Amino acid sequence: MALIQTIGRSIAAQRGQLLCWAPACLALGIGIYFRLDHEPGPMLWAFAVAASAGMMLLARISAENWRPVLHGMLLVVVGSLLAGIRAQMVSEPVLEYRYYGPVQGRIVQIDRSASDAVRLTLDRVVLKRTDPGRTPERVRVSLHGQQGFAELKPGLTVILTAHLAPPSGPIEPGGFDFRRQAWFDRLGAVGYTRTPVLELGFSGPGRFEMQIYRLRMAISQWARTRMPGEAGAFAAAVMTGDRSALGRVTLENLRASNLAHLLAISGLHMGLLTGLVFGVVRGALALVPPLALRWPIKKIAALLALLAGAGYLALSGGNVATERAYIMVSVMFMAVLLDRRAITLRAVAVAAIIVLVLRPEVLAEPGFQMSFAATVALVAVFGAMRGRTPARLPRWLRPVLAVAISSAVAGAATAPVAAAHFNRIADYGLLANLLSVPLMGLVVVPGGVLAAILAPLGLGEIGLSVMRPAIEWILGVAAWVAGLEGALTHVKAPSGAVLPLIALGALWIILWRGPFIVRAAGCLPVMAGFALWVMTERPTALVADTGGLVGVLGAEGRALSKAKGGGFAARGWLENDGDGASQKEAFERPGLSGTRGMHEFQVGTARFLHLTGQGADMRAQAHCSDMSFIVVSVDVSAVNGKCTVLDARRLRETGAI
Repeated sequence: MALIQTIGRSIAAQRGQLLCWAPACLALGIGIYFRLDHEPGPMLWAFAVAASAGMMLLARISAENWRPVLHGMLLVVVGSLLAGIRAQMVSEPVLEYRYYGPVQGRIVQIDRSASDAVRLTLDRVVLKRTDPGRTPERVRVSLHGQQGFAELKPGLTVILTAHLAPPSGPIEPGGFDFRRQAWFDRLGAVGYTRTPVLELGFSGPGRFEMQIYRLRMAISQWARTRMPGEAGAFAAAVMTGDRSALGRVTLENLRASNLAHLLAISGLHMGLLTGLVFGVVRGALALVPPLALRWPIKKIAALLALLAGAGYLALSGGNVATERAYIMVSVMFMAVLLDRRAITLRAVAVAAIIVLVLRPEVLAEPGFQMSFAATVALVAVFGAMRGRTPARLPRWLRPVLAVAISSAVAGAATAPVAAAHFNRIADYGLLANLLSVPLMGLVVVPGGVLAAILAPLGLGEIGLSVMRPAIEWILGVAAWVAGLEGALTHVKAPSGAVLPLIALGALWIILWRGPFIVRAAGCLPVMAGFALWVMTERPTALVADTGGLVGVLGAEGRALSKAKGGGFAARGWLENDGDGASQKEAFERPGLSGTRGMHEFQVGTARFLHLTGQGADMRAQAHCSDMSFIVVSVDVSAVNGKCTVLDARRLRETGAI
């Protein structure tokens, strides 16, 4: 009884922090939904709704100290319901078979694939001999061969001959699920074409989003024309979110130096832009005494900063990361308008709740996790430091110290998330950020704002000339750091429990109010998460969902059955192993015996045979009596023998194994 009373008093002591736990409870419910193997049926949803009603009733009649626990449980259920409702709201047809033939559609987006091919996303899709009710809402096609890229623009209706297939599932069980992401993007098929894309004409003036997209591309082209080279491509990416002109070497340098976040129009850019507008407007109004004395200049500046952020959101394409960043700064500026303190953990919690309610699917995205991890850590650390700045520290040195601390804190908070998703750590990332981030805030972003203001007067090149030296410095730092020995450390992918454990422990340390020993207990789940990460075992053998590629883990790393082909799965397997080798290098490793089209390997006492190429089905018949498992990249009819056949038909049902 005494223990229950003690727990109740501890919960009561959290009154001022309970809102901060709400997004964590919602996230837990959303995570539970996405971990399910299949879509819940009506009975389970009915039970969830009934459970929610029951917990609401219990919360009204239970002791006051225990109500937060019931509210937290209610939010967990609500999180699952939100994810399920969102999944149904975005439901669109998905292609059920492989398709080859004519494809007609309107271009809604132009970007580049991981292999650097130009890629079109089409809506208003028409497929030959396909019922409109079963035609995907959107398809995405990579362009290969000779193409007239200069003529392609959003709003253009085109026709092409393409290979299409349903979006693929995870490259390995528990891995990143592209099929789920495609579902929420309403993307019903992906593929490629090697024939020229033909123009059919524009389909009218287009929607507002289409007009904004054309404006984005026009600004991007203008920036790259006035500032040639990689610097212009970087400026275009920062101003409009268009990264299509950036070279692969530049992108790899930015990733290896932990500076790739400078390209993503997210929290850093939105915060710098709106903060700059807020500071400039407030400072300008303060210079006019009649206005400063009579008008609420702080609120006027906050309102104009919000409008500037909204314009940047629209101009950047309104992607999820920018939308999330705008919600975060909106909550903070709304606090200014309501005479509340702008930068608090409660403001961050409100922003997280709004994002999760609108788009529950972003919970699994690294951008969401890294953005809020950095923000929570920065607000907590600078909140703890408030009023504790050394009095003897020179005034000019304080901003330098603030940049160093913020870079270190944000880097430490996002490092586990980045390592878990991207399987590598930029060892000199802190150094690169210290040398680059101040220039982003002091030169690049103000230069971009100046270019936007002067562009209508034909003087936008002045802003670009301000940006260029700083951008060239940043790109130089990225190349230098990426070239340092040991710039990257490859790490293996953790199990699904690792990041939630680390996040729970960190939140407990930051949010819990009570004795130090109780707060320090948050270190236990953090340590447990890292211990699980270290002990994670990678699968001995992996089979792609097409049956065309297998990988076997050996003393020198994973050996692959192909030097080319199945590159997406091959790259993902090696990255998840924490292996920096290329597919060709992995193919040359020992572990798979045999010749091209026929490889044998062993896992424990089980003997495997991997068959590809012509006659694979007939060879499967011949070798079944000698093997435990036969992996084939084609459909195979019934075989005589005790072996288990993993053919294309079966792998389409199971996914990667």
